[in-house]
Amino acid sequence: MNYNLDEYCAHFKSVLENQLERCEKMKNCAEKTDFSKKEKIIIGVIDGDGIGPIIVSETERIARKLLEKEILDGKIEIRRISGLTIENRLEKNQSVPEDVLSEIKSCDVLLKGPTTTPKGGTMESANVTLRRELDLYANVRPVCVPEKNIDWIFFRENTEGEYILGSSGFEIPKTLAFDFKVTTDEGTRRIAKSAFEYAKNNGKKSVSIVTKANIMKKTDGKFSAICHSVAAEYPDITAEEWYVDIMSANLINEDIRHKFQVFVLPNLYGDIITDEAAQLQGGVGTAGSANIGDKYAMFEAIHGSAPRMIEEGLGDFANPQSILRALVMLLRHIGYQDKAKKLEDAMTVCDNENRIVVTGSRENNTCREYTEYVISKL
Repeated sequence: MNYNLDEYCAHFKSVLENQLERCEKMKNCAEKTDFSKKEKIIIGVIDGDGIGPIIVSETERIARKLLEKEILDGKIEIRRISGLTIENRLEKNQSVPEDVLSEIKSCDVLLKGPTTTPKGGTMESANVTLRRELDLYANVRPVCVPEKNIDWIFFRENTEGEYILGSSGFEIPKTLAFDFKVTTDEGTRRIAKSAFEYAKNNGKKSVSIVTKANIMKKTDGKFSAICHSVAAEYPDITAEEWYVDIMSANLINEDIRHKFQVFVLPNLYGDIITDEAAQLQGGVGTAGSANIGDKYAMFEAIHGSAPRMIEEGLGDFANPQSILRALVMLLRHIGYQDKAKKLEDAMTVCDNENRIVVTGSRENNTCREYTEYVISKL
């Protein structure tokens, strides 16, 4: 069979040129936003799809309660952003419509509900697009289970790996399909620095580097080498490297998992491992997620839009804990540590009392009942 190799080579050349251009942009990135110097902080709120509007609206109620004085004083604005729905994205054939992206860029931080990615086809995930467009390179996910002696924080590289070109692969019909994985020096160095800086500033003594460098010798090999290079700048912190398959086993090994503190991982491994870690905390519905860049930041639940719950009429029973924990992270990020702690403490009290329980089932409580419960404890 004759193949038009020139066509595929031209496609790869275009992909390569775009990535080299991105490398140059990263070298000239903007200074980090200093929220302590901003006269007003704009928080964009995006419902998303499926259960998103339900859990986001309840979380927004709590945010407005906590920030009531700051909103009245004009120091905080909570701005609603519409249009990031599966229907609008499909109609416009854009993962993030241009007008919506423009509104998003007028905000400083985002509180975002889960969005649905169409299966098949070429439409990119809205999250992948936002992470790239806003350069949200650090996906930060804490998991804490005190009774199991677990206190972990994951720094997942958020803009590279298999995800950045997830819709740019190609297929030779009935023969093969080809996708790309990208690891850059600048992208790896900045996520490694984020992890080691966090460890240094929070009294942590170890950082676990997670790769599959024995197999992915170029991409994961580069990630490994640069992480170890950064580690050398932090002599008081121990850096250990683990392969992703054994690390997935280590997280459920009660004999050693308490030894782990901070993790730094490439994009795909971070996506998988953090869901496993969240399950140990009580499920993906209990874990929040921060997507942080130098200028913008986005905070969200780590789970999906759960369309099946909507189809079965169970949307009102969706668990808001994940996005509430994302709100805790948002408040800390913009400098409101006391309000973040107030919300976190209220959720801990509610969990310990165990009087209102949300499981996604009609047999237990609703999302609104849980948030009312939290508000009563603030």
